[in-house]
Amino acid sequence: MTANNAGAASYEQVDWEAIHWQTANQEVSRLQARIVKATQEGRWGKVKALQYLLTHSFSAKVLAVKRVTENSGKRTAGVDGEIWNTPKKKASAVSSLRQRGYQPRPLRRIYIPKKNGKMRPLGIPTMKDRAMQALYRLALDPVAESTGDTNSYGFRRQRSTADAIEQCFNILAPKRSASWILEGDIKSCFDLISHEWLLENIPTDKTILRKWLKAGFIEKNLLHPTEDGTPQGGIISPVLANMTLDGLERELNKRFHKKPSPKVNFVRYADDFIVTAAYKETLEHEVLPVIQSFLKERGLELSSEKTKITHIEEGFDFLGQTMRKFKGKLIIQPAKKNTLTFMSNVRQIIDTNKQATAGNLILQLNPVIRGWAKFHQHVASKQTFGSVDHAIFKTLWRWAKRRHPRKGKRWIKDKYFKVYDHRDWVFTGTVLSKDGTSKTIHLFSASATPIRRHIKVKGLANPYDPQWTAYFTSRQRKLPVTNFSV
Repeated sequence: MTANNAGAASYEQVDWEAIHWQTANQEVSRLQARIVKATQEGRWGKVKALQYLLTHSFSAKVLAVKRVTENSGKRTAGVDGEIWNTPKKKASAVSSLRQRGYQPRPLRRIYIPKKNGKMRPLGIPTMKDRAMQALYRLALDPVAESTGDTNSYGFRRQRSTADAIEQCFNILAPKRSASWILEGDIKSCFDLISHEWLLENIPTDKTILRKWLKAGFIEKNLLHPTEDGTPQGGIISPVLANMTLDGLERELNKRFHKKPSPKVNFVRYADDFIVTAAYKETLEHEVLPVIQSFLKERGLELSSEKTKITHIEEGFDFLGQTMRKFKGKLIIQPAKKNTLTFMSNVRQIIDTNKQATAGNLILQLNPVIRGWAKFHQHVASKQTFGSVDHAIFKTLWRWAKRRHPRKGKRWIKDKYFKVYDHRDWVFTGTVLSKDGTSKTIHLFSASATPIRRHIKVKGLANPYDPQWTAYFTSRQRKLPVTNFSV
């Protein structure tokens, strides 16, 4: 297979290292743009035909394999124990992505801890099934972006938690904004979505989709059937979940925006959302029934323990931020729970590296501190940043004293805490650079992160639509959109 033959049939011999990635991306983008156009025109037969072309193209298949062999799960195997870690295996994988005779393997079930102490089930597909899902996501995502709710921000290209928070500011900051907020959380969203609803409403290959949904999972060497839900851990699952929940904002707009000043607004990130209203009774007796009916049709329901109605002066947490009005002014700050979780993570890193050098400890801490600070840099975080820096300093001081119990405070200070960038008491260490020389590094300070107002993405902007290309190019130059864990 020649490097430039990006649209050729995938059963031919593949030379992985000769693939022309720019050509492959251009070919897929061209088909995705055509899917967007057909979706906007309501030509669903055309959408189906274009999706078929894309999912059977060589370009899409190599990009699907590239994605699953370069993401964070590339070393995690499914039930077959296989990983694709060589060019030869990747080339062979491209040739294996055929629809005829395809039968997905059961998922490997694992559990990860949730914030509330419970365990969240994750399903790990095989590499081949991940690649097939990535392939079909390339064809489904342009449809999802063209039909998605305006104020849905989770698991979508060019959208982030910062966009969702900025939209919250836009609707709650005005003096005469809504006073009551419904904090919505959907109970076990991924696990309970109706298979029947998905098969009837998701515009993708129904045969392939049914096979994924019914693949089952293996736990303790036993095969368990799956009758509901889409597995957390599957590449296509976030798109399926988003498309399941899309339409709720439109339903609320249809019901309430013609009424006199109800101030009903909707913001969603994945399966977490808020709805605002001028009166508590509007949320209780009008909004809630609409949401419950919408979810019930899809096999879902609200979580009774996490769904509640709150006054804006009491404040509420959303996506790691606390939003509250003080004397009519909206203040958004890092949530206390989010900050405590972050500090617990920092302390765990320090406690598990008692024998590490200061330099190696800094290498582990800096990405964590920098990522958390950047996540919160768009809100009123300066005071919290200062408190966090002080708490980290105290933890590092205890770490240093424990390492040198017979040394005095002055000696410890001189060894580990230096003057840097006009600041004293900066935790400092050394590491070996690539050329073998010693390099001095310093602990990142959360307070050094500038507070910058985020510019929200336009609600109708579609990254697959060529008419928005210039907008996203300009936006990325001025404001790189980055997602950080909440």
